[in-house]
Amino acid sequence: STPSPPTTSTQDLPHRRRQAARRAAASADLVLPPNTSSTLSTTASKAPPNSIRRLIPVLLSLSKPRLSILVVLTACASYSLYPVPELLLPSATATPSLSPLTLLFLTSGTALCAASANAFNMLYEPKWDAMMSRTKNRPLVRGLISTRGAALFAILAGVAGTAALYYGVNPTVSFLGALNIILYAGAYTPLKRVSVVNTWIGAVVGGIPPLMGWAAAAGQSATHGDWKELLLGEQNLGGWLLAGLLFAWQFPHFMSLSWSIREEYKNAGYKMLCWVNPARNGRVALRYSLLFFPICIALCYTGVTEWSFAVASAPVNIWLVKEAVKFWKLEGHKGSARGLFWASVWHLPVVMILAMVEKKGMWQRVWRAAMGQPDLDEDEDDWLEEDEEE
Repeated sequence: STPSPPTTSTQDLPHRRRQAARRAAASADLVLPPNTSSTLSTTASKAPPNSIRRLIPVLLSLSKPRLSILVVLTACASYSLYPVPELLLPSATATPSLSPLTLLFLTSGTALCAASANAFNMLYEPKWDAMMSRTKNRPLVRGLISTRGAALFAILAGVAGTAALYYGVNPTVSFLGALNIILYAGAYTPLKRVSVVNTWIGAVVGGIPPLMGWAAAAGQSATHGDWKELLLGEQNLGGWLLAGLLFAWQFPHFMSLSWSIREEYKNAGYKMLCWVNPARNGRVALRYSLLFFPICIALCYTGVTEWSFAVASAPVNIWLVKEAVKFWKLEGHKGSARGLFWASVWHLPVVMILAMVEKKGMWQRVWRAAMGQPDLDEDEDDWLEEDEEE
């Protein structure tokens, strides 16, 4: 009998191997972590209709919890970095230290404003959200909540958030919270389908929460408390630098994040640099990554942090720039998008924590408090009192 010819598996065919290689490459370049809003929508879909068990995860999903938490944390970090000399010894002077109650209103009000902006964003985009893998599971796309219900939540959250900031913090912070809702829902969201400028508008939105935190802290020791006193002037340069830090950070973060789903953005009609101009996409990510060096040095120069912060933040800034250079040269391929994305994810919390650890004068005051030494400001007040008596 003649031997039978060797069988060839369809997986061994050249075109099958090429397809498998393309799928593997696409999987390797994918940088997006699991989407919290989608996970919450899945949880809500398993709960009985018209129940609290469904309503709560749906409202949380509308809020984009991961993004809202980031907004709140950046505002709180800026609040804590405001230079209050008597932070550790509030009883030593008549000037109040940073108030935990103000921080509570800042946190809750900012979270509600962020939830409102995100819900308005989802109200505008269900048709196009259904066309993208990372957004097709959102509650409005799946019909887990009505348009009227989502609109009501967005309005109530916005009103409650701005009211909490107005009465619990100050009118300037309340105005900034309302402005962020307007910019995110009224400018950034519709511009996504018109021009790549939308990314810069979104970066402005991300830079406003640090200003809110700074103005919240400044308002506690302000003389008049108007917006000029809380936002302008040499003493408030730190708030603008922190806003600039958040503004710059969003470009390496978003440019790398969007690259892995550039075809989906294109098919949905969103004007993003990742597919409109991939070369410029890499250049923008690199350009803004370089800004962290002068921003960190300026935070030291303006007295927000110690000069050691410039040294401590250098390694993580160098890491981000190194990944941005690879992303620019390779235009996102060969894992460079994934490398820059995760570098940006770690970069922001590391820099903010280092800034808080290296806050100007904090460790000197910790040392004096631990050793029972008198505060320098208290000594200066005693000298002034003695001069006045003489």
